[in-house]
Amino acid sequence: MVAPSNPDRSEPLLSIVAAVLNEVENIRPVCVELAEAARALPPCEIIFVDDGSTDGTVEALVAARAEGVLPELRILSHDRRLGKSAALRTGVEAARGQWVATLDGDGQDDPMEIVRMLDLALKAPGPAPLVVGVRLRRQDRLSRRLATRFANGLRRRLLRDGCPDTGAPLKLFRRADFLRLPQFEGVHRFLPALFGHYGTPLLCQPVRHRNRLHGSSKYTNLNRAVVGIRDLLGVIWLINRTRLPRQLTER
Repeated sequence: MVAPSNPDRSEPLLSIVAAVLNEVENIRPVCVELAEAARALPPCEIIFVDDGSTDGTVEALVAARAEGVLPELRILSHDRRLGKSAALRTGVEAARGQWVATLDGDGQDDPMEIVRMLDLALKAPGPAPLVVGVRLRRQDRLSRRLATRFANGLRRRLLRDGCPDTGAPLKLFRRADFLRLPQFEGVHRFLPALFGHYGTPLLCQPVRHRNRLHGSSKYTNLNRAVVGIRDLLGVIWLINRTRLPRQLTER
């Protein structure tokens, strides 16, 4: 576990966590947009977790911080590639904010959407929700859109999680709620079902999706399908084996 830095500083309300792998060309423009979004948000911190990049991604992050694009940027690095879920877990564990927002580092997500998502979460009655930014118009190749549509449909039918886009990168949740969940690679694709099993309500917010700025996805459609079905079966088993009280009282 990575300890939160600067513990004597006042804690931010929100931590924005981006997991990246070989995104050197996208780092600076994404950081510029994050800096703009941060000005419209309550006190927040921004954390990038590099998952073993080999193309200069870390150096680009250090440069963005040194040049004042994101002077308070926190950069965490895995010594080897562990997967997106592990990178997100690293970032959430290190976060100091009560709330955490996640996004990808390829430029397809608009950080300004986090402003609306946080406002929605803070105004929601009842328990703190999980807010998922649902991509209504995917800017991906047709083959990827079809593969994602099939995967989302299968998950909805089997898990009944009520979310049309479970793999959406833009998510917002309470840090403490996330840290209650089991950790495994692929968990980021099943957060609505797992959060819901632990009693966290779901809110879906339509968001804008854009073309990737540079580079290509790190996953093929075949990889997503094979790994996704395996993980889906594992999540079904996990939910069925997790027993939680409906109500807890102390006397």
